[in-house]
Amino acid sequence: MRNVAPTKTNLLTLKHELKFAQLGYELLDQKRNILIIELLNLVDQAVDFQDRVDKSLFQAFRSFEEATLAMGKRKVVNLSSAVNIDTEIIIKHRKIMGVALPVVDTNFVDYSPFYSPLGTSFWIDSSVTGFKQALELMGKLAELKISIMRLAQEVRKTIRKVNALEKMAIPQLSETVDYIKNRLEENERDMFVLMKMVKDRLEKKKKGET
Repeated sequence: MRNVAPTKTNLLTLKHELKFAQLGYELLDQKRNILIIELLNLVDQAVDFQDRVDKSLFQAFRSFEEATLAMGKRKVVNLSSAVNIDTEIIIKHRKIMGVALPVVDTNFVDYSPFYSPLGTSFWIDSSVTGFKQALELMGKLAELKISIMRLAQEVRKTIRKVNALEKMAIPQLSETVDYIKNRLEENERDMFVLMKMVKDRLEKKKKGET
């Protein structure tokens, strides 16, 4: 309970603070629920994308190994130097309940043909395509993981604020408001009794004079 004088002015002030604290609690509680729902959704997506990245990398490396077996390591190395692909990673942002989350887009510009298809195994093309897909998926996976970390941090902060309001600020304000109300009611009763005594004495004195 706060150590404040039991006055009507303080009562009105504390009632306003209590109402504001209760409103803040409701808004923060809604924010916490929305953030948790979004966080769980991103976790599910991250699990899915992690699996897709693993499969894509496995397939890309498998294609690369097959190309090496079919054409020989030296020729594959020579062909790799002929690959000419520009990669552009664009990072934008979106906001959820005030939290900035990244949006990663990966674009490729192919300057083909990189090499003559004659005498070249189709596994080379499969490998290039596989690594491009893996890189794009890894960008999305990074987007999800960073978003998860930021949302988890915001959830922790919001939970602390909700708990502080629920377990400290609101009970303290409520207790202080009740205390001041009771004290003011007691003062009003005491004043009523005092005024009644004064009135009775004045009436008795008036009768005594007559």
